[in-house]
Amino acid sequence: MPTEIPAQRPVATPKVIIADPDPLTRAAVKEMLRAERGFTVVAEARDGVEAVELSTHYEPDLLVTELALDRWDGLEVTRRLGAGSPRTRVVLFTTRHDDEAALEALRAGAAAVLTKESSPEEVRAALLGVHDGHTIVPPQVVTLLVDHLRSAPSPGRGFRPINSSLTNREWEVIDRMAAGESTREMAEALVLTEDTIYSHVKNLMRKLGARSRAEAIERAQELCRLPVAA
Repeated sequence: MPTEIPAQRPVATPKVIIADPDPLTRAAVKEMLRAERGFTVVAEARDGVEAVELSTHYEPDLLVTELALDRWDGLEVTRRLGAGSPRTRVVLFTTRHDDEAALEALRAGAAAVLTKESSPEEVRAALLGVHDGHTIVPPQVVTLLVDHLRSAPSPGRGFRPINSSLTNREWEVIDRMAAGESTREMAEALVLTEDTIYSHVKNLMRKLGARSRAEAIERAQELCRLPVAA
């Protein structure tokens, strides 16, 4: 009797959502993924709110997104998907080699950070790696992460409230602001540019609803203040 060969199960292709404010960029990424024959683009988003809504609806394997999205940026999208749609893994693109932004994206839960200058082969390899459960960390970001860990303050420096809207880096900036450090001193200590420090200060002041650095320090201290026992 002839030997019966068991039928092979079809391999499911990864479902992808592309989020970018530029329709030409979305089209280029979509065409690249189609050409690679291994990904199915199920939807496109113009901004962060659409990216989260579509990801919640379609439950894709991958969200390929731009860092600088409107309404919610790529970091906020990554955080929201991590809380509400952990099945979807996020691949973030940046427009330049911004190591600090890449590190913040990884902290937020991104599975990979690439630049728009990445070749199609690099993008495909990263997407396949992420789909297989790997995290793609650029070599220069690994170095930055090691430097950050070595320069981090010892445990116990300042209280950190649970579920704070401030990132770890913004709390570090608050700590140094409270210690009286200037923007230049903070930039040197944290191995960042002064523009990046200004950006962190602007963001944390917005989150705290503060109109000055002094008011931001005061509000951060209020958040960290422990209740007094009766």
